[in-house]
Amino acid sequence: MSDLQEEGKNAINLPMSPASVEIHPEDILLEENQERMVIDPTSRDDPRFRELVKVLIDWVNDVLVGERIIVKQLEEDLYDGQVLQKLLEKLAGCKLNVAEVTQSEIAQKQKLQTALQAVQELLRPHGRALQWTVDTIHGKNLVAILHLLVALAMHFRAPIRLPEHVSVQVVVIRKREGLLHSSHVTEELTTTTEMMMGRFERDAFDTLFDHAPDKLSVVKKSLITFVNKHLNKLNLEVTELETQFADGVYLVLLMGLLEDYFVPLHNFYLTPDSFDQKVHNVSFAFELMLDGGLKKPKARPEDVVNLDLKSTLRVLYNLFTKYKHLE
Repeated sequence: MSDLQEEGKNAINLPMSPASVEIHPEDILLEENQERMVIDPTSRDDPRFRELVKVLIDWVNDVLVGERIIVKQLEEDLYDGQVLQKLLEKLAGCKLNVAEVTQSEIAQKQKLQTALQAVQELLRPHGRALQWTVDTIHGKNLVAILHLLVALAMHFRAPIRLPEHVSVQVVVIRKREGLLHSSHVTEELTTTTEMMMGRFERDAFDTLFDHAPDKLSVVKKSLITFVNKHLNKLNLEVTELETQFADGVYLVLLMGLLEDYFVPLHNFYLTPDSFDQKVHNVSFAFELMLDGGLKKPKARPEDVVNLDLKSTLRVLYNLFTKYKHLE
């Protein structure tokens, strides 16, 4: 082993290699043309990278709180497919056809293959390029695991705020013609929230949140006054914009009041008790807005249900713009 390590160090320090990196036994044992990726230590210490890891760990633990599963380290806790299986089943409301306990490497990879196939089927409609494989996840490649979790968080509209513009420097170690070669690449893990969620055009609310948060309370107060002016006719009152529109009920009722019609109760859930029912309500309210001549909301129903304040404000401001002079 010492001879192998010496060979590896010499290979890394050859002129063909752009930089020297720390050699691990697993590097020496790479097969021909096989590669291993490690995050540069300086990137690991970057505050935004550390925040991204923490936010994702907290999110996974929140989702799995009922399973008595606690994730402490992403590489060590997700590589065998067990946690990923439970996470996907909770998020997608499905049951994967896999063995509950998998000890061997073959069984673990089979479970991973099943779970990642389910992920691919979920993400395929969005045209996302998959940046992970069974081998990279099982090989405890943190970059691949982070790509996977960010994609899942975006797809399922996780009620979290991922730090934006997180990139890491990655050292790629590859074995070619019996020698080890290294190269550095930059991996972009997150962009902006709008781009990750499929929204590319910034608007006044982006500016408000980013540069004038002190004026946010003024905007919220104006919108609360507007919605209560109409909801009070049904003896309803709003005090918290973030939460009271999240189930879609007030949005549906508000549209009926603004357009002066009665919304049949069988068209929406008056007391929704699930995420899907709340999404149905908000989606239905969006349809009523389109029928009323409003533009398609920039927000997505899932964003409103997930208590995304900016999305809720966008929706209400559109109503305010059209109906502010309505008595």
